[in-house]
Amino acid sequence: MILDFHTHIFPENIAHRAVYGLEFTGRVVAYTDGTLEELRLSMKEAGVTHSVVLPIVTKPGQFRHINEFARSITHEEPDEDGLSIISFGGIHPDSADYKGELKSIRDMGLKGIKLHPTYQNTYIDDIRYERIISFATELGLLISIHCGRDLGFPKQVNATPRRIRRMITDVFPGGCPGNLILAHLGGHDMENESEQLLVGGNYYMDLAYILRLALPGQILRMCRNHGIEKILFATDSPWSGQKEDVDYIRNIGFTEAELEQILYKNGARLLGLPLCLAFLFRFLLSPSSFAFFLRHSAFSFISNRSQRA
Repeated sequence: MILDFHTHIFPENIAHRAVYGLEFTGRVVAYTDGTLEELRLSMKEAGVTHSVVLPIVTKPGQFRHINEFARSITHEEPDEDGLSIISFGGIHPDSADYKGELKSIRDMGLKGIKLHPTYQNTYIDDIRYERIISFATELGLLISIHCGRDLGFPKQVNATPRRIRRMITDVFPGGCPGNLILAHLGGHDMENESEQLLVGGNYYMDLAYILRLALPGQILRMCRNHGIEKILFATDSPWSGQKEDVDYIRNIGFTEAELEQILYKNGARLLGLPLCLAFLFRFLLSPSSFAFFLRHSAFSFISNRSQRA
């Protein structure tokens, strides 16, 4: 069981244009074409069973169609291939009715929101973000925040670890309730500052686009000092490869017990998903052909043992 807590896809009619544009500005090569179908193929190859999709609303007017797309692709229950897609919603800090839009996201059944201060050209400690984060927390929504630099805008950093810490202090003077997810280990390309200012707080950190860039020793140290139970496996697909990151994280020094938590259990607990045995039981009862094969094989094995006895 592997849960990737940080992926991106686009509606099929704009995926090629969106990915090409981001490849050009970020000077990177995508691992998929940005469509749902290629994410599913990537998951199968990597052995990833669950992917969380994080849409980014770059203009207030995109709210409706981005969140309708998010709802349309979400299926928490495993499909016929044993794959689950869970999309968060998105909101822009310039929303004219942020409370109404957040309630709409909740009412759609989406479990959280994605904020990207760089793409939304707003500092994370801006009052507009702080109001959104506060009310989203009241509604029980999870909040994933892009932290640190972005390859497309290397000189523009709207969510430094210092600003993130200030926002957390402003919004949660009594302490963070644990619904924040700080992407990129608290600061892409700013790991040292994140280690000094953010590690150890009561929030989750994900490993998106950080595994093969930061030093393995620093990743291990930061994760353990923060608390393994608050670390989420994440890739930032299509900007990193799911198979490559799964293979890499298994070989940088985490124990098997730590990997069990990072690769699935922490994310499942945060999303309210069943843990491994319960998920397997539900999958075996599903109508998929593979599940039928497993049920049939188990029944045959039991029957043969009974006859021999």
